[in-house]
Amino acid sequence: MIRTPVILTGALSLFAGVALAQVPSESLSEAQCGTLKNAYGPFDYRTSKTQLEVVENFHFTPDVEQLRRGQSSYVGSDIDYTLRASPNHHRALVSLTNLALRTNSPKPSGTGYTVDCYFQRALRFANDDGLVRIIYGVYLYRTGKKREALRMLEDARRFENDNPNLHYNLGLVYFDLRDMPRALESAQTAYRLGAQLPGLKNKLKAAGVWDPGADPKPGEEREKSK
Repeated sequence: MIRTPVILTGALSLFAGVALAQVPSESLSEAQCGTLKNAYGPFDYRTSKTQLEVVENFHFTPDVEQLRRGQSSYVGSDIDYTLRASPNHHRALVSLTNLALRTNSPKPSGTGYTVDCYFQRALRFANDDGLVRIIYGVYLYRTGKKREALRMLEDARRFENDNPNLHYNLGLVYFDLRDMPRALESAQTAYRLGAQLPGLKNKLKAAGVWDPGADPKPGEEREKSK
């Protein structure tokens, strides 16, 4: 399975402090968010890399992914094309959320739907895709919807419970909601599974709830990396 790192702090250039007007995802219908029928595809990002090569070569180029410039017209148009061909394209969903946050718009120029709709379409297409839930949870958190983010990330545990990124992000959300016992539990799980970023641990240390006994013993990290 392809795994896309999704972290609430920095790694994906997700901007803090942005509150976008959005409709709760559970209230969105197919009439609002469109049918999944498409001239090409739709293809599952996890299993159809060969079919998606042409899409990525001509639309989801590195410039589009990094939001530098569009390949055909607007960056949003190329992301839209990619997500219509593959609704659960993890990297395109990440780029979409970054674009929405950068432009402070839930429906960036060139896109056919709101960000919430793209995620609703992705979940309708691949309801067993835990990474879609993680990416969406990060976006909900960054747009101030912390409770919705928590529900989405907790739901992702059904599919991605061995993913350190999931538990790291859950820990950050729990911490922000002041649920310290769960924040600590999520952090310990994340670091046990191999999370490397120290931010969550540092937050818990500053709050006086990190268990020093949870830190690796001297040489233990080196042994893990062998």
